[in-house]
Amino acid sequence: MQLKFKIDENLPIETANLLNEAGYDAATVHAQHLTGGEDQVIASACRSEQRVLITLDLDFADIRTYPPRELPGLVVLRVKRQDKLTILSVVTRLIKLLPTEDIQGRLWIVDEKRVKVRSG
Repeated sequence: MQLKFKIDENLPIETANLLNEAGYDAATVHAQHLTGGEDQVIASACRSEQRVLITLDLDFADIRTYPPRELPGLVVLRVKRQDKLTILSVVTRLIKLLPTEDIQGRLWIVDEKRVKVRSG
């Protein structure tokens, strides 16, 4: 099954482009007219579309509120610098990891140097 991603509004549109170019199906919150939507609405859309959410929103790292097992997967980027170049660099590294580690029903917390994987 091909992984599908939803790119949150707090990330550059190029994030979706990188994933699409790598052969994944990536849709943006903006293109789906969910900009400004509550976190629960975004999570619900991810569930119904079976899309892994990629976001900078640390609220999604709270496994009590967003248990990874109840979602197709979550990627929360915890980068010190949130400029476009840094984010795209981290996403490029993330794409290389996708074939090596299961993301389904898990939370990946990704920073500039490592990935922490949580289940729950």
